[in-house]
Amino acid sequence: MVNFIVIVPARLGSTRLPRKPLLDIGGVPMVVRVARQARQSGASRVVVAGDDPQIVETCTQHDVECILTSTSHATGTDRLAEAAAQLSLSPDAIVVNMQGDEPLLPPTVARNVALLLDARTDCEIATAAHPIGSAMDFFSPDVVKVVIDQHDCAITFSRAPMPWSRDAFAASRAALPLGLPAWHHVGLYAYRAGFLLRFTGLAVPPIESHEKLEQLRAIAHRINIVVLKLDHALPPGVDSPDDLQRVRAMIRD
Repeated sequence: MVNFIVIVPARLGSTRLPRKPLLDIGGVPMVVRVARQARQSGASRVVVAGDDPQIVETCTQHDVECILTSTSHATGTDRLAEAAAQLSLSPDAIVVNMQGDEPLLPPTVARNVALLLDARTDCEIATAAHPIGSAMDFFSPDVVKVVIDQHDCAITFSRAPMPWSRDAFAASRAALPLGLPAWHHVGLYAYRAGFLLRFTGLAVPPIESHEKLEQLRAIAHRINIVVLKLDHALPPGVDSPDDLQRVRAMIRD
């Protein structure tokens, strides 16, 4: 069994859903539910990296390890990098990033991403994706797409529709053409801790600034990202009040 640690970044401030990590999901704060899910993945340790003492206090009350990190981080990966430094992780340690707003994420997926990174010594990062099944998702800027090479490594990521089927879309955009390798990127990552410690020193490329996708920084610096290909979509995360009600209903059912 691969030895890996799960770190759950949690930010209290959210414009769309204030105090999101502390919102109730099935009787416990959302970030606590995520941490409990993470414990089922086989991780040797689960740590929440919060940006506010209230998150630390809440996690402590529920027997979840939590450390306090800066409020000024621009990305979740920056927060993970600080956490890796605070925890004095070995450069070879595998760190899985489970987002604090993904309370329904299957623990097996987190484990499988860690296993994949352990097996791919040519890669510093592992992530996941599933096929895009509808034109609506394909053309939505809220759905991040990833193009994958023949070695299951990411070529690039974008909010734009890609890969583009020139002939098919010239005729119609009502449906996806048969066989189009369109993949929906899932925001779950495994990192080698050594990469996390280097991440904050990497120059931010213009494409990252425009797309608002931090994984493009790794691509720009020729860092390999291997992609776990899933058969189907994962349960929804919580980004809005509507998402919150939907996930609460799923938990009750």
